[in-house]
Formats: sequence, C-alpha cells, structure tokens
Amino acid sequence: MPRPLRAAIKKQLGKRPAAACAAILLMLWPFAALAAVSAQDDAGHTIPLPAPARRIISLAPHATELLYAAGAGDALVAVGKFSDYPVQATRLPLVGDSAALDLERIVALKPDLVVVWGSGNSAPQIARLRSLGLSIFESEPRDFATVASSLERLAHLAGSDAVGAAAAANFRARLQRIAHTYRQRAPVRVFYQIWREPLMTLNDQHMVSAAIRLCGGQNIFGKLPRLAPTVGIEDVLEADPEVIIAGSSTRDDSLDAWRRFPRLTAVARNNLFLLDSDIMTRAGPRVLDGTDALCQLLDAARRKRK
Repeated sequence: MPRPLRAAIKKQLGKRPAAACAAILLMLWPFAALAAVSAQDDAGHTIPLPAPARRIISLAPHATELLYAAGAGDALVAVGKFSDYPVQATRLPLVGDSAALDLERIVALKPDLVVVWGSGNSAPQIARLRSLGLSIFESEPRDFATVASSLERLAHLAGSDAVGAAAAANFRARLQRIAHTYRQRAPVRVFYQIWREPLMTLNDQHMVSAAIRLCGGQNIFGKLPRLAPTVGIEDVLEADPEVIIAGSSTRDDSLDAWRRFPRLTAVARNNLFLLDSDIMTRAGPRVLDGTDALCQLLDAARRKRK
C-alpha cells in the first residue's frame, strides 16, 4: 500500500468510528478492485487471477449467456461461433467454433480469462491454450445448481459479484417456483431427439434430463453411458415413449418421420413436440424458459390420457 494512503488511513482512525470506516472504505476501493480472485471451474480446477478479469473470451454459447447474466459482458472481447444471445454478443469478434479455434487470434487478444466448454470444445486445443499460459475456466453445467453457481463463480472472476449473486438468486427462486408447480405430476415417458440422421438423444447426465425430471418426465434413454448417444428407430419403438420432443430452432419437420408409426403412443396421441434447442440445451439462465415450456408440454400430454 502506498505510504501516503497509509498516512491518510491513520488520520481517519482518529475520527468517529462510523465516519472513519466509510472514509477508509472509499480510499481502499480502487485497490480492492485489483485484488486477486479465484474460483473453481466445473472440472474441479481452481482458477486464480491476480485481479478480476478485464478481457474475457467465451468459446461456447452457453458460457457467453452466463457471462452476460453475471455482469461480465463488458469484459468480453471475443466469442466462439453461435454465441448469438444476448444480441450484444453478435457484435464481438469470432475466434472459431467447437471443432476448430483460431489460437493465434485468441492469443493476440491477450485475454485474462478464457471460458471453454468442457465437452464441446476440442480437448487438444484446450490443452494448447493452457500450454500458452492462458487462464482457462471449463464450463460444463449439467444441473440447475451448477448453472446458478456458475453465475456466482464467473461473476467473482470478473469482479461483478453483486450482479452474479442477484442473477443466481433470481434463478434459484424461479427454479423453486417451477419445481413446486410440477413436483406432484404423474410420470411421462419421454424421448428427446437432438438429431434425426443419425438418430441421437441425451442421457441423464445432460441438463435436458434435469429439466425432464423436474417436469415429472422420465428420459427413456437416460441410463445409456454416453452423454449424447446414437439410438436406433427400433429402440424407440420398443421403448414406446408417450412423448417425443425434438430440440429445434430452425426446422419444423424434425418429427415428421415418426408419423409412419401410428401405433407409437406419442404418435397415436399426437404428442410430437418441438422445443427451441437454444433454450433447452444451452445451460445458461434461459434454460428455465425451456424447462417451463417443457413442463407445459408434458402437462398437455397428461391431459390426453384416457
């Protein structure tokens, strides 16, 4: 601490306690902003920074949404492809996608922090970023609790703790309201389709399955070992789900192929539903919008039971 500042604090200590504390806090504020911070990422690594990050790169759409909601949007200097929410993110430079990153440009931007997608970005390229001495935060929220804590942890690394705490509190409060509304609903067997050719779904380790469970649903392929397994049409027919949901934000024919199986319960009861994949599979604050919509669809399916 500079000598003049120490002298000023000593002078303030001779005043009334309340006034002295207020004055000292004001004098220390600029230095507090430069204090070292640290947080644990979703892979269990502790990320230490000498000061709150002022130059952040996000390499996943969900991470971009988390950073903006946590009050760190002004610190973002670049994003990965498909980071299209909020709209401010679309004005930032792009530095690659999940398959290939522009490592040279990332390094040139001199980020204090790079937020990567643990299972979505290329592992060798993440390792390369680490080898270059960059601070890496692996983001992989697979349940609601981790989304909420991500808001707090990323906010802490960015020096926007108050914003992150408020966002996390709002998220938890809304989550509780949804859970209270749907916790007593009868079970519904669900097939969640993320891709048509090949036919792909998600297991119980994914955020989507957390939403299905919250709504009283049961993921028919939840026990499969892979996070995003490939399944066969015959597997779906044998499991006979009551509801089939396709995550899609651009196509409205993702479910048409199922109509050739009229004995399938989901087809017989017209329980073929589309949900915006951006708000369902991106593990950011908007996942509660997707969860609320999903719960309403499962309720609609329940009303069709005889």
